[in-house]
Amino acid sequence: MKDINNKPFIHRQSVVIVEQESVPERRRVSSSELFGAQNEILIEHNNDEYRLRITSNNKLILTK
Repeated sequence: MKDINNKPFIHRQSVVIVEQESVPERRRVSSSELFGAQNEILIEHNNDEYRLRITSNNKLILTK
Protein backbone atom coordinates (compact mmCIF):
# COMPACT_ATOMS: atom_id res chain seq x y z
CA MET A 1 0.00 0.00 0.00
CA LYS A 2 1.21 3.53 -0.77
CA ASP A 3 0.16 6.96 0.45
CA ILE A 4 -0.75 9.96 -1.70
CA ASN A 5 2.94 10.77 -2.31
CA ASN A 6 3.52 7.25 -3.61
CA LYS A 7 5.54 6.33 -0.48
CA PRO A 8 5.07 2.99 1.24
CA PHE A 9 2.30 3.17 3.79
CA ILE A 10 3.19 1.87 7.24
CA HIS A 11 0.26 0.57 9.20
CA ARG A 12 0.61 1.25 12.93
CA GLN A 13 -1.63 -0.35 15.47
CA SER A 14 -3.48 1.97 17.81
CA VAL A 15 -2.82 1.74 21.51
CA VAL A 16 -5.76 2.19 23.81
CA ILE A 17 -5.01 3.11 27.40
CA VAL A 18 -7.61 1.80 29.77
CA GLU A 19 -7.88 3.36 33.18
CA GLN A 20 -6.78 0.81 35.76
CA GLU A 21 -9.13 -0.12 38.52
CA SER A 22 -7.86 0.87 41.92
CA VAL A 23 -6.22 -1.94 43.88
CA PRO A 24 -8.13 -2.81 47.03
CA GLU A 25 -6.39 -1.68 50.18
CA ARG A 26 -3.94 -4.34 51.33
CA ARG A 27 -3.26 -5.17 54.92
CA ARG A 28 0.11 -3.76 55.95
CA VAL A 29 2.01 -5.25 58.88
CA SER A 30 5.40 -4.03 60.04
CA SER A 31 8.12 -6.64 60.43
CA SER A 32 8.62 -5.55 64.03
CA GLU A 33 4.98 -6.51 64.74
CA LEU A 34 5.60 -9.95 63.23
CA PHE A 35 9.01 -10.69 64.69
CA GLY A 36 9.01 -8.83 68.01
CA ALA A 37 12.43 -9.53 69.58
CA GLN A 38 12.96 -12.64 67.41
CA ASN A 39 14.59 -12.79 63.99
CA GLU A 40 12.70 -15.86 62.78
CA ILE A 41 9.02 -16.85 62.64
CA LEU A 42 7.16 -19.88 61.33
CA ILE A 43 4.20 -19.45 58.98
CA GLU A 44 1.71 -22.23 58.35
CA HIS A 45 0.06 -22.21 54.92
CA ASN A 46 -2.01 -25.07 53.42
CA ASN A 47 -0.62 -27.49 55.99
CA ASP A 48 2.96 -26.56 55.01
CA GLU A 49 5.40 -24.78 57.27
CA TYR A 50 7.46 -21.83 56.05
CA ARG A 51 10.27 -20.04 57.85
CA LEU A 52 10.60 -16.26 57.52
CA ARG A 53 13.81 -14.87 58.92
CA ILE A 54 15.78 -11.65 59.07
CA THR A 55 19.33 -12.06 57.75
CA SER A 56 22.48 -10.47 59.11
CA ASN A 57 22.12 -7.90 56.28
CA ASN A 58 18.63 -7.03 57.57
CA LYS A 59 16.87 -8.66 54.57
CA LEU A 60 13.96 -11.09 54.71
CA ILE A 61 14.21 -14.69 53.49
CA LEU A 62 11.23 -17.04 53.20
CA THR A 63 12.00 -20.76 52.94
CA LYS A 64 9.86 -23.86 52.94
